[in-house]
Amino acid sequence: MKIAIAQINPLIGDLSGNAEKILEMCQQASLTGVRLLLTPELSICGYPPRDLLLNPSFVVAMDQTLQKLAEDLPANLAVLVGTVVKNSQGGITGGKNLFNSMALLENGKIQQFFHKRLLPTYDVFDEHRYFEHGLEANYLILDHLKIGVTICEDLWNDEEFWGKRSYPINPMADLVNSNIDLIVNLSASPYTVGKQNLREAMLKHSAINFQKPIIYTNQVGGNDDLIFDGRSFAVNKQGEIIARGEGFVSDFITVEFDANQEDLVLGNICPVYESEEGEIWKALVLGVKDYVRKCRFSKVLLGLSGGVDSALVAAIATAALGKENVIGILMPSPYSSEHSISDALALADNLDIQTEILPIGELMQAFDQSLNDLFAGTEFGIAEENLQSRIRGNLLMAISNKFGYLLLSTGNKSEIAVGYCTLYGDMNGGLSVIADVPKTRVYSLCKWLNSHHQKEVIPVNILTKAPSAELKPGQVDQDSLPAYDILDDILDRLLHQHQSAAEIVTAGHDPVVVDKVLQLLSRAEFKRRQAAPGLKITDRAFGTGWRMPIASSWSVLRNI
Repeated sequence: MKIAIAQINPLIGDLSGNAEKILEMCQQASLTGVRLLLTPELSICGYPPRDLLLNPSFVVAMDQTLQKLAEDLPANLAVLVGTVVKNSQGGITGGKNLFNSMALLENGKIQQFFHKRLLPTYDVFDEHRYFEHGLEANYLILDHLKIGVTICEDLWNDEEFWGKRSYPINPMADLVNSNIDLIVNLSASPYTVGKQNLREAMLKHSAINFQKPIIYTNQVGGNDDLIFDGRSFAVNKQGEIIARGEGFVSDFITVEFDANQEDLVLGNICPVYESEEGEIWKALVLGVKDYVRKCRFSKVLLGLSGGVDSALVAAIATAALGKENVIGILMPSPYSSEHSISDALALADNLDIQTEILPIGELMQAFDQSLNDLFAGTEFGIAEENLQSRIRGNLLMAISNKFGYLLLSTGNKSEIAVGYCTLYGDMNGGLSVIADVPKTRVYSLCKWLNSHHQKEVIPVNILTKAPSAELKPGQVDQDSLPAYDILDDILDRLLHQHQSAAEIVTAGHDPVVVDKVLQLLSRAEFKRRQAAPGLKITDRAFGTGWRMPIASSWSVLRNI
């Protein structure tokens, strides 16, 4: 039996458009002799639909779209399509009103539904808000082949692989006990750095452990802060990768099940990425491209400071949208160094993007004059420094409003973590491109970018000079913050490894510095709550999965 994976890029809520994408894949499948086509989780509506699911008319429209898709399918093709199904017993049992389901479409009709059994509530997931969990092992029989059906999280509870059990049941084990021949998984699994290695290791372990081949289907594309990387793949009973789709693009992948071998046979395997930087670059470019496209913008703008962060964001935007759709705004102040302007212009020349220069010196004087009486007798400080950032933020937002361009925010994760950013200033924007990229990773991405192009992209001087906000004479970031390699290691231990302050000190960090970082991290929560959506590339981002209180007396993650 030939089976195909439809690795599609859905637009959330575009039911007819998503159905059309599935139908196009169905037509391709029919022409190539495919018997069963697999689509991602909630493929008819896109993942995650979030509170659109609370709208009854949305659920009704989804069912109507699914019925129409079933009628339009080519003959002799079965398709698994992600959808939602009403739980008729929800109001009686006290359960949720919907199931997260897969529908089997064949011969013009919906033949069968399969309900997701494990519903995640960690990180960005909140599926118990909407769905009731399925109770039965899911499988279909197609041309005498018994195929087990799992939906995303249903794979992620292998006690032997994880060394623990996160849910009371293991749908994979239940399927094996049902004597299935093959397991398929239909997912919408968001990207994080290194996650593909984890997925493949987990499925290899399951395939060997259960002696069953597994086909894994994943969504691709950017939806708000989440990026889906695709990279659908299949493993045989020996745990060997026999097929892998491309990363960060739509793809059509075919695999063959050999009834005599009772296993999948070798197909096309797209190579893995050579480095994390290459993988992250692809993810961020896709995230920007889809956010702009799906939110119906045509162009983007950003402030070009001559620093490394805005340089990287400009390069990402240019790769995502084309040079003609990116505008860089230079806003020098009396404190701006000469090299900041020249470096920003050199970058713009390398990228061949449009620039505009808007000096802010006179605006600063006007603000100072307006506040002169009120600020009399006080020293120049953070309030005056931040005025410069807010003047720039106002100018950028004015251009955005006037022409309908999307403003990209350029702050990195290190700065956002400790509040080294200005509300209503450099935090302004509709999308924060590198909000989940630590400063040290910003530098490594820029160096990777330069090494993978025949000509310089990021000017060398941007990479070698000391980073500075240039809000007062001679200022550098390390006047206020630890060196970025130290700061990023402390933040990684806090946010990703969940280490206590004592453990971080034991690892060799200065306790005074650790305490300062903890305090800054906690105090900046009110800023992060007001930040633009940030593209997520790690398992602990300051986005929809970060749920810290603002008003709290507990220093975040102190755990001493």
